[in-house]
Amino acid sequence: MAELEITKMSSKGQIVIPQEMRKSFRKDEKFVIIKAGKQIILKSVEDFDENIEEDLEFARRTEEAYKRYEKGEFKSMDFDKFIADMKRW
Repeated sequence: MAELEITKMSSKGQIVIPQEMRKSFRKDEKFVIIKAGKQIILKSVEDFDENIEEDLEFARRTEEAYKRYEKGEFKSMDFDKFIADMKRW
């Protein structure tokens, strides 16, 4: 399942990857950064050729969902219903 965290860019253009998300990466690992519109995808160089189209679609859907969230267009549901809905995607 995807993890979601919020971070911000510093005045020097640096973005911190939250500690919990960094655990599966190693020191000095190289990444590819893909910019598609206002979306940025960060992929390990080792995994670059895997599922790129799915990554772009996921980024698009995430951006749309966040815009709806900011407008207050969201609903709340219990965990089990959420998981059931996610499995239908």
